[in-house]
Amino acid sequence: MEGQKMFVQIDQNDLFPYLLVNIGSGVSMIKVDGDGKFQRVSGTNVGGGTYWGLGKLLTKCESFDELLELSQRGDNRTIDMLVGDIYGGMDYSKIGLSASTIASSFGKAISENKGLDDYRPEDISLSLLRMISYNIGQISYLNALRFGLKRIFFGGFFIRGHAYTMDTISFAVHFWSKGEAQAMFLRHEGFLGALGAFMSYEKHGLDDLMVHQLVERFPMGAPYVGGNIHGPPLGDLNEKISWMEKFVQKGTEITAPVPMAPPGTTGLGGFEVPSSKGDTLRCDASELNVGVLHLVPSLEVFPLFADPKRYEPNTIDLSDRSELEYWYTVLSEQLSDLVDKAVASEGGTDDAERRGDAFARAFSAHLARLMEEPAAYGKLGLANLLELREECLREFHFIDAYRSIKQRENEASLAVLPDLLKELDSMTEEARMLTLIEGVLAANIFDWGSRACVDLYHKGTIIEIYRMSRNKMQRPWRVDDFDVFKERMFGSGDKKPEPHKRALLFVDNSGADIVLGMLPLARELLRRGTEVVLVANSLPALNDVTAMEVPDIVAEAAKHCDILRGAAEAGGLLVDAMINIQDSSKESPSSVPLMVVENGCGSPCIDLRQVSSELAAAAKDADLVILEGMGRALHTNFNARFKCDALKLAMVKNQRLAEKLIKGNIYDCVCRFEPAC
Repeated sequence: MEGQKMFVQIDQNDLFPYLLVNIGSGVSMIKVDGDGKFQRVSGTNVGGGTYWGLGKLLTKCESFDELLELSQRGDNRTIDMLVGDIYGGMDYSKIGLSASTIASSFGKAISENKGLDDYRPEDISLSLLRMISYNIGQISYLNALRFGLKRIFFGGFFIRGHAYTMDTISFAVHFWSKGEAQAMFLRHEGFLGALGAFMSYEKHGLDDLMVHQLVERFPMGAPYVGGNIHGPPLGDLNEKISWMEKFVQKGTEITAPVPMAPPGTTGLGGFEVPSSKGDTLRCDASELNVGVLHLVPSLEVFPLFADPKRYEPNTIDLSDRSELEYWYTVLSEQLSDLVDKAVASEGGTDDAERRGDAFARAFSAHLARLMEEPAAYGKLGLANLLELREECLREFHFIDAYRSIKQRENEASLAVLPDLLKELDSMTEEARMLTLIEGVLAANIFDWGSRACVDLYHKGTIIEIYRMSRNKMQRPWRVDDFDVFKERMFGSGDKKPEPHKRALLFVDNSGADIVLGMLPLARELLRRGTEVVLVANSLPALNDVTAMEVPDIVAEAAKHCDILRGAAEAGGLLVDAMINIQDSSKESPSSVPLMVVENGCGSPCIDLRQVSSELAAAAKDADLVILEGMGRALHTNFNARFKCDALKLAMVKNQRLAEKLIKGNIYDCVCRFEPAC
């Protein structure tokens, strides 16, 4: 719209019918009425091949991209005859034509005594681009009018994400339809044919592919960076294929240090290890991908949504320019400290220093591009930006920048866990539940993703900060549904509700957050006869705990607690060699299981449209979901509704988020309980 790309979220229930205009060498126009229901209704031989062919003859350009680049510097008024040229610089208002409307493409070349060499290649390229784009736009609209279609999708190699091409086609459709029809463009338009070929695997005897639902994701890896076009499968795929989108540089070009790759090298998305080292790092903005789709065979939609079609993970919408600018500043200010920790995690070697510098420049280039073109990576939320940062770290081979910090905080927290458990066991059941929720909120202060919290770490030890935070836990909290939650857990009067059958606890940070907050809460649920599944990240992100790390933390905690020991053994987390019980003759009580599953992502946030198959399976029998931490309960999923009971717990560690989301202040707490829908 007016030269600016605008990402549009399509309601899947209102997708059909539409006209698909695929612009390659020629143009095919396909009317699509539903999954697998389509027919080619028209086309034209004037397409991308025409533009490239004539352009090569007229400008001597050697490549399609070179021709497009020329057009960006062109002025078609030197070659095209405009309405104003015919009517003395005036509009022809009687028939609705402005003075700037093209009356005849290349029309001025007829009346001027000039040869080809007298015209700038830039002007020729632009005039040619407009002529072909307007022609395609008009023919497309006429076919849409013929079949009564209001929506037209344009794709194909001709477009290439080129803003002026898109704007020209959009203008043509808008002009001829008088604003009644919409021109829309596919973010991966050049891969439409290749994707369709892959999706026809069933026709070629490839039914053994281990694939699931087709979605597209924004952070790297996504979107693991990811993009954000989500929806049901395209075509009749029985919801079997899953994709993630990577917004990183191409293949080996993003790995540092590496030899310079030949132009056009694509590789495998940056996961291969370079065979030799070179002196040149590629991390400038020009090498950033529009997006590379990766097949991921293990992601599924979380099965407990109250209404999957209405689910939107992001709470903060970065289409608001002021929001984008604010978070751009926050992430930029945090970058130096993050690089220092990443380099330190790799031993501070010269190689780590160079990779750290390359990461900083690459991520800064992503941020700069998004500031210039917010829709470049699709619908953008804060969760996407945070995941982009984490995957960018991984692309430069920084696997876990906070490894040593997490280990140190886990050890310090485990040392005081026995005293906390004794204190909890001395309380009545209802008083203990309140103290547990207070403990989760207090321990959530340990978040290396928050500048305010990082500053706190210089003022005391982990345990001192935890005790200070817990002492300030005075109700009412800014969002305080504890009384509703307590009634669900304990009932009122003589009415005693049944305990939950299975609870999914989405854990957040390492250290005090999980050890002194979520583990004691899990222990209480186990005591009540509820199965507990601890859900943790598949990959490291900031100081968030991972599913690989949780069993070791549970094993250490179980040394001091029979409830945790018995539940962990029942859940298959422990073997005898992992536990050193002081009284070896003491048998652990029979217990409901405590289990751990990975969530399928490596971000401080979570998009529940893309979770691991293990989590999806575990969720089918769950009747309680507990989301903890700013990333999983506030930045994402704050407005999500579930078929089961849901408890969202977090301390708000960002003043702007506190003001916008809960009309509060930094360090305010959220205890939001939502009964099953």
